[in-house]
Amino acid sequence: MTDTNTASVTIETPLGRVAGVREGDAVSFKGIPYAAPPVGPLRWRMPQPAAPWSGTLDASGFRDDCMQADLPRLRGSGRSEDCLYLNIWTPAERSREPLPVLFWVPGGGFVGGSGSDRRADSAKYAGMGVVVVTMTYRVGMFGYLAHPGLTEESDNGASGNYGLMDIVAALEWVRDNIGAFGGDPGRVTAFGVSAGSASIGLLLTSPLVQGLFQRTILQSPGVWRPLTPLDEAEAAGAGLSADLRTLRNMSAADLFAKTGSINPAVRAMTGPRTLRPINDGWSVIEDDRDSFKRGAFEAMPTIVGSNAEEGSLFTGTWPVKTPAEFQALLATSFGDMAAEAATLYPGANEAEVAESLAFLFGDTQFTFGTWGIGQCTAAAGQPVWRYLLNRHPGGRAWPPKHGEDVTYTFGNLQHTDAQEGEIGPLDHAVSDSIMRSWVRFAYGEAPGGADWAEVTTTSSPYRVLGDEIVTDEGWRADQIAFLDRYFDGRSD
Repeated sequence: MTDTNTASVTIETPLGRVAGVREGDAVSFKGIPYAAPPVGPLRWRMPQPAAPWSGTLDASGFRDDCMQADLPRLRGSGRSEDCLYLNIWTPAERSREPLPVLFWVPGGGFVGGSGSDRRADSAKYAGMGVVVVTMTYRVGMFGYLAHPGLTEESDNGASGNYGLMDIVAALEWVRDNIGAFGGDPGRVTAFGVSAGSASIGLLLTSPLVQGLFQRTILQSPGVWRPLTPLDEAEAAGAGLSADLRTLRNMSAADLFAKTGSINPAVRAMTGPRTLRPINDGWSVIEDDRDSFKRGAFEAMPTIVGSNAEEGSLFTGTWPVKTPAEFQALLATSFGDMAAEAATLYPGANEAEVAESLAFLFGDTQFTFGTWGIGQCTAAAGQPVWRYLLNRHPGGRAWPPKHGEDVTYTFGNLQHTDAQEGEIGPLDHAVSDSIMRSWVRFAYGEAPGGADWAEVTTTSSPYRVLGDEIVTDEGWRADQIAFLDRYFDGRSD
């Protein structure tokens, strides 16, 4: 029922009554617990079910974000370990039939990110006839720390990947509860950006999520790089303290302060890293590239894509400036294939180094996996569509950087950091095209009709989302072919 004086909307759920807030053509329900607070003895434990509540749960505002660095775009009431909450937007006018669900997994390099991100407000999507869920999962030291003591006490003989299992728990919550909000648990599209889409990609290879979602949209997925094996991740955790009790007794603030000792500022281009999902032998049993290549993943209709300039957001402050420093990085990353890499990523002067470094990062971390997932999904017989976002926000001189697709995805262009120029009609046209395509896809349709060609096993066409929306092919093709050969050689 609706209280017209306070614009609040109250519904009954299997866990208790919830009061949300009317937002134009949508109603939002924020800060709903999908798992028990992972605090005290539940730190570094598998997520436990949320307890039912008595009375009416006030779902008018966001709850705490997980422990991470402060970002102005996050609006949680604070930072704490008690952060396993989700937010729901549903049409204000209730449909007679259950609606498709868009389930958003935010990015943040596995050390940040939250469902409270202002860029991902979803009232516009709800007004287009879908139910949207955004969720928050444990990150950094709290979400991905492995330790011999944690492995020993685990029923699964594994540790780490707690944040990944939070996503599974939220999907299970949606399966069991989204019907109360007008959503159809049999039509869930999991979509995310960066670490969020990487998590979805990994879960496609996991035996733990079969049937929890039926379609997926992967935006700049950070996939297809080697994963750290459990024993190496345990060693990194033990390096903090061999005594698990010492770590468990640390305050959240003190533990968070140790993030930098495990998470390096400069990432390995082709090697594994910790404080992200690992090969724990239980939830993830091999590198995701290997699973996809041999068809051992849950193939489903997929949209996958990336931005034109994925790398410089990360590499601009790296201590790799000179040709000699760049050549050393290529040697470390590619070994006896470094000379071939140098022909594809030239670095004769500092300007060329900066450009090649950014493209090398973007290719290895995002573009390679975008191409690979498309090819393997097509090989598995499922429809897959690829895109490239190339709209320069506000008409500025440089193309979209990593993460700048989020404001377009949700129609919240007021939160775009344009820096040059002003957001204008072309930006809104690209955003509208994306949102309409995502909604059509959630309804089980082709996202762009006949104008958006599907990926096949022999071609990888993509829709260019730019000043003009056209089809093209061959984005970074030579570099992608090189990376595929390099990783094939590593797996021999």
